[in-house]
Amino acid sequence: MAVIEDELSLVFTALADPTRRAILERLARGDATVNQLAEPFAMTQQAVSKHLKVLERARLISRTRTAQSRPCVLETVRLDEASDWIARHRQIWADRHDRLAEHLAALRTEQRPDEGTS
Repeated sequence: MAVIEDELSLVFTALADPTRRAILERLARGDATVNQLAEPFAMTQQAVSKHLKVLERARLISRTRTAQSRPCVLETVRLDEASDWIARHRQIWADRHDRLAEHLAALRTEQRPDEGTS
């Protein structure tokens, strides 16, 4: 479980940055080179490359080799794992919220008869 948690930490850290999320959104439309990924940003190619290294480390992207170019490719497996983790924890918290609501409703029901006797 610790290994999975560490991988999730890398994924969530990578996703925490809006530039990296924008890069992933672009790659969802298809493979792209570093130059193509850098186009919409007011930053150097080196800065974009640093973002790509973070995404690669989190295994959210990979780079292939096509002749002289090394296009980046979106890897969805880690995103699926992160989504599954969020869904599991969302369900846990929803269940806890439901139990709390039931408990509060029971407390209100118990207090109502006492309110009329004063």
